[in-house]
Amino acid sequence: MTNLDVGQSDESNMKTALADVSVATQSTDGVQDLEETRWENEDWVQWFGHYNKIPELGIVIDAKATWTVGKGFKADEETTMLLDTFKGIGFDTFNTILENMIRTYHIGGDAYAEKVFDEEDNLINLKPLDPEKMIHISNKQGQLVKFEHKSNVDGQKNQEFTADEIFYLPRNRVADQMHGTSMTERLVEIIEAKNEFMKDWRRVLHRNVDPMLLIKLDTDNTTKIANIKAKIDKARGTDKENMYIPMGTVEIENITTAPNASLSPLATIEMYNNLFYQAAGVPQIVVGGAGALTERAVSIAYLAFQQTIEEEQLFIEEQVLSQLNLVIDLEFPASLQNDLLSDQQKDGPVNVDPSETTAKEEQAQ
Repeated sequence: MTNLDVGQSDESNMKTALADVSVATQSTDGVQDLEETRWENEDWVQWFGHYNKIPELGIVIDAKATWTVGKGFKADEETTMLLDTFKGIGFDTFNTILENMIRTYHIGGDAYAEKVFDEEDNLINLKPLDPEKMIHISNKQGQLVKFEHKSNVDGQKNQEFTADEIFYLPRNRVADQMHGTSMTERLVEIIEAKNEFMKDWRRVLHRNVDPMLLIKLDTDNTTKIANIKAKIDKARGTDKENMYIPMGTVEIENITTAPNASLSPLATIEMYNNLFYQAAGVPQIVVGGAGALTERAVSIAYLAFQQTIEEEQLFIEEQVLSQLNLVIDLEFPASLQNDLLSDQQKDGPVNVDPSETTAKEEQAQ
């Protein structure tokens, strides 16, 4: 007999139903207690694939590189003449070499270029190298002392470079790590979540426009089933999806979402977009999107972006001085700071309490 006693009911436990969100712990991969510690970027090929295949990731990394190089380098006449002779792999300029390296270290955390010297040990060129083939070697004291460039030929010895023979740009190093930090790694989860959602939604739209037919046949004769299948598939096209159920074999219940339920993907896609560009540190307005409603909001976002680019320009300038012994200046493409200050003077103070203004005026009198 059915037990109708409400006192026998039981409650659910949400702690056992849903797992708590957790983030895996990480340790730096700095030097170990060995004479030599080796490190190579085993994730480069995956991150490079993301850069090539995910449009929004490629756009923000390209924007970072383009804006950091800005209007190009400025230097004294002697330095300019020297850097103008740098050809990279043959058709580069010093500006495109820098842009290449900036793009590379945002993808994988590190960028490398071989220093080329003439017979008198004068620096005459920089040739960008493939991060997938580079191995870092640090000594017991934690100093990066040399690099190895892996050979493309099996059995052939790797090419060794001293630290001074490579122009090396590690971006956003943390603690004692032997390498920089990839921007791609931070964005992968957002990218994959957004693309999975868009892929699912594309399937929903496909099913809505061209639904799959469930055809219940009043026969279990294989010949008859084959004949009707051929006719229907021919009528709908071979690329259509149909399911044929012989008589008496299975019962199928179609589970659908209520017709009045909201399935609009726009809010979710917009959420992922905003999160992506915030994590990348590039306002959507910079890459041609909207991302803000007012001119002032756009200006503030642009000004914040300018600070990050100028910091990155400082990083490049300091590394060029430290590693190449050359002084250059990278100019930001277009600043809005003066325009914002001018607008603020015209508009007056923002969000000022009238009572505070009155009190200050009375105090001044």
